[in-house]
Amino acid sequence: MLTVSTVNVNGLRAAAKKGFVEWLAATKADVVACQEVRAEAGQLPAAVIEPEGWFVVHAPSAVKGRNGVAIYSREEPEEVRIGFGEPEFEDSGRYLEVHLAKVVVASLYLPSGDVGTERQAEKERFMAAFLPYLVELRAKAAAAGREVVVVGDWNIAYDTVDLKNWRGNRKNSGFLPEEREWLGRVYTEAGYTDVQRRLDPEGPGPYTWWSYRGQAFDNDSGWRIDCQLATPGLAEKVVDVVVERAAAYDQRWSDHAPVTATYDI
Repeated sequence: MLTVSTVNVNGLRAAAKKGFVEWLAATKADVVACQEVRAEAGQLPAAVIEPEGWFVVHAPSAVKGRNGVAIYSREEPEEVRIGFGEPEFEDSGRYLEVHLAKVVVASLYLPSGDVGTERQAEKERFMAAFLPYLVELRAKAAAAGREVVVVGDWNIAYDTVDLKNWRGNRKNSGFLPEEREWLGRVYTEAGYTDVQRRLDPEGPGPYTWWSYRGQAFDNDSGWRIDCQLATPGLAEKVVDVVVERAAAYDQRWSDHAPVTATYDI
């Protein structure tokens, strides 16, 4: 069995003080992928950067205090790759992959956009470059006898069952028709499967992110934007997917919840 967990930590230094360290010590996951780390290794405590029993790879952003992805693995990676070959995003702290014996696990922090701004243009450039890489990654992994799972914060809700207030967000980044169409191409052209939807095709949710504003968490008014997308051979072997939603608002250590999937490999 292979258990993979992904979570946007919303700042690892802050999360470490609120409960991430305890969560990492308790998790049964074999691989943990983090996004929005927003720290370099030297800024993190030993319990986070060198936890016992884990091999850790960090890919910080060249812009201090922004982005950043990381992967914790109980198995030592045979190969590590940071970035996906697009110069603009190579040191942006948005993509990291580790090659294990049977599976390539990638941690993705896809840009969040804002309609009509440069942030949305950046998101569109990232998506345009990332789709062909996903196709290439799947082919190369297959040639090496590996499956692939790309996990992380995709910053796109694919369908109406993936966010509570879909009617009010039809013109907002994260639920734009062109973003949803692009994610559909990840499923069709690149051939990846959303393993949560493989087990629970109807929804709604389960949501993985809730705004800190208002009563979003208490009302479960969230978005399902943290996903595990696997190549078909691995997707067929998923046996369980759990969103580790905190029991109460004051027990959260991020505005996202970990998404943990188990594969019978």
